[in-house]
Amino acid sequence: MDRGDLQRLSKDELIDLVLQLQRPEKTSRTSSKPPSTDRKEQREGSKPGGAKPGHEGHSRALADDFDRLVDHRPDRCACCGTGLAIDLAATIVSAHETVDLPEIRPIVERHRRLSVRCPTCGTLVIAPVPAAAQGTPFGPRTHAVATYLKTFQALSCERLQGAFADLFGLTISQGGLMNMLRRSQAAFAPGRDAAIADLRRAKVVASDETGVRIAGSNAFQWVFRSSEAIVHRAALTRGAVVVRDLMDGHRPQVWCSDRYSAQQGHGVAHQTCLAHLARDVAYVEEASQDMVPSRLRLWLRRAFGLAEGIGTFAASTIAARRRALERSLADILAAPTDCDLARALQMKFRRARDQLLVFADWPGLVEPTNNACERALRPAVIQRKVTNGYRAMWAANGEADIRTVVDTARLRTGARPFHTILNAIAS
Repeated sequence: MDRGDLQRLSKDELIDLVLQLQRPEKTSRTSSKPPSTDRKEQREGSKPGGAKPGHEGHSRALADDFDRLVDHRPDRCACCGTGLAIDLAATIVSAHETVDLPEIRPIVERHRRLSVRCPTCGTLVIAPVPAAAQGTPFGPRTHAVATYLKTFQALSCERLQGAFADLFGLTISQGGLMNMLRRSQAAFAPGRDAAIADLRRAKVVASDETGVRIAGSNAFQWVFRSSEAIVHRAALTRGAVVVRDLMDGHRPQVWCSDRYSAQQGHGVAHQTCLAHLARDVAYVEEASQDMVPSRLRLWLRRAFGLAEGIGTFAASTIAARRRALERSLADILAAPTDCDLARALQMKFRRARDQLLVFADWPGLVEPTNNACERALRPAVIQRKVTNGYRAMWAANGEADIRTVVDTARLRTGARPFHTILNAIAS
């Protein structure tokens, strides 16, 4: 906007423009922006590092088992110089450990086909082609390591190639690594299908999505979460068609998400993420002197308090607290205000009014926020920042399947990612 554009503005338009310029910038505390975009505080005003006064120190816990035990005994009395026999009783004063990794070298197994001439008829008999000569020369653990480092440590193919060479002394071309990753992805299809089947039976489903680049185009990573499964899906659209295709007609009792329109209408009831609303409230409270955002902040604090203790409250207590919250919210939304931001905030709460306290109808089953889905998407966000997305759709789909199987196993049993990957590929 240049000087001429400003001169053509009316007085009211100029006032609105000045007010907008005076508003504070949005941060991760007042919006959905990631913390990495926040401006860092000046060093002089930042908090000092290190442990705070009164903090109890912690040290590394000793391992449950060990490979070798070394006892250190005194051999002579420091007072009188008497030799201390090995059979004297001893007590443990302290225990310490050293931990190291062994040298990791690939195990190379060479298979040779032999021929033998029959002593009876003279026919030259050749051994059949062994299974090792068919397909890839790399075993399941090598495939699992490549898949783990690519998917969960966000290594590019070039860096993955260097890691295999430096750590294991194993030379693999980038093309070979790509083929290895593509072969591995097929092993996760059965686990993905099982997770989707569980999701389509769930009573409560939460969902979220984030942007990603796929084959040079803007696309999206979706996540769907229930108590039994976590399903990741890559899609070229952010539209509701992604949800409809995945759910295949299943309509859960409660759908949890933010206020994005494509996430609406997929469940009998809908729980809006209160954490998203809390960030909006924090921004308006910071940008204005109006009392509406402050009252909404206190209202959200009471709602979070209800959610936190809902497992210990009687049904009558939950119902009474919900009614009190509904009455209080009605008063806040009816309060007059001259602040445009506060009015917009009131309107946002009005549109979501019947979706704010659904969690109170499902104690222990429905969360008031969608933070679990955001945590499930965080590795995909990190991968996007490190690698700038995927070169092909098959890579995005395959990684979504891997994350589905790994996250579902971790949700159910707490299994570690690499063990889940190895089990899927080895089977």
